[in-house]
Amino acid sequence: MEEDRAGRAALEKLVIDFTKAFNREDIDEVMSYFVEDAIYDEFNGVRNVGLEAIRKAFEPQFTGKFGVMRFHTEDMFLDVEAGKAMIRWVLTLEEEERSGAYRGLDLLHFRDGKLVEKHTYCKAKIPLIRKKRELNAEGKWPV
Repeated sequence: MEEDRAGRAALEKLVIDFTKAFNREDIDEVMSYFVEDAIYDEFNGVRNVGLEAIRKAFEPQFTGKFGVMRFHTEDMFLDVEAGKAMIRWVLTLEEEERSGAYRGLDLLHFRDGKLVEKHTYCKAKIPLIRKKRELNAEGKWPV
C-alpha cells in the first residue's frame, strides 16, 4: 500500500514538475525529461521523433512567438503501473495587443522516470481547417 502511494506521488511529481518547467520557459529543463528517441505528437498531427525534432517543435513557444504561455492544470489521471498520465489543462496566451485561452490535454508515457511519449490534444472554438493541397508529402499538415 505504501509502495503504491510512493509510486503515485513520484509520477504525479514528474508531471507537475514537467508542467512547471514549461511555465518557467526553461526549454533545457523540459528537454531533460525526454529519452533520446522520444515521441511528441502535436495537436496538429505533426509527429516529432527524437530530442532534436522535439526541441525544434517547442522552440517557437519558448522564444515568445505566441506571447506568454502558461499551462494551468485542471485535472490529472495517473496509471502508475503503466507509467502513464493524462493532464487536462487550460493554456493562457498573453501578447501585448491580445490574449486568449483554450483547453487541452496531454497524454504522457514515462519509463524509468523519463518521458518516452507526449501526445497533445486541444479543444478550441474554431477547428483548424485547411485545404488538402496544404498537406506535405507525408500527408501531414505543415507547422
